[in-house]
Amino acid sequence: MVIVDDEQLVRMALRLVIDGEPDLTVVAEAADGDTALAVVDEQRPDVVLMDVRMPGRDGLDTTRELLARPAPPRVLMLTTFDSDDLVLGALRAGALGFVLKDTPPPRILDAVRTVADGHPALSPVATARVIAAATAPDSAHSRDRTREAARERLSVLTEREWETARAVADGLGNPEIAERLRITVATVKAHTGSLFAKLGVENRVQIALLVRDAGHPTCRRATDRPSDAG
Repeated sequence: MVIVDDEQLVRMALRLVIDGEPDLTVVAEAADGDTALAVVDEQRPDVVLMDVRMPGRDGLDTTRELLARPAPPRVLMLTTFDSDDLVLGALRAGALGFVLKDTPPPRILDAVRTVADGHPALSPVATARVIAAATAPDSAHSRDRTREAARERLSVLTEREWETARAVADGLGNPEIAERLRITVATVKAHTGSLFAKLGVENRVQIALLVRDAGHPTCRRATDRPSDAG
């Protein structure tokens, strides 16, 4: 793991907590985004614990840059701020999780392990922010633009891929998706891989957010739904 934070005391405290676990190791630290990019290229960690607010290249921009590279690490955002824009911005940038710095150490460790396994990890506060942002009133113009942009991206999917995306947005795992769609888990994995490639996303959280933006569960026009027997 690599810890990225502009405060040395924060990095030291996190290293002490993480290195005290038998299954976790901090291989490097960075105090800013540019250094983080170089360190990750050198160390190739599985997980990056990333501060959001840093001088120069911030955590969101650094995350986008990391995830655009081949075989990127999984990113868990860590910050003292809990605004809607930060939470959603982190997730849209490709982060798999978002926790606050005042989160108890055991929960931070749980989040690190969850993200390392490739699953989303959101603190209760972050989850509440996402729900609030998804249900809050917004200007009709802004909402329409977001919905149309999401629908345009989703329109490239086959019918089965679209059904898989909807199931991902419902929080289902691969076995549950297979049961819902009456297909094999291997087929679910194939459809999910197609979603990553066609939508240009890095993880299931981004798929879910895209489906929500489009107006889940009936967000696509019938003309946008090509048939697929798979």
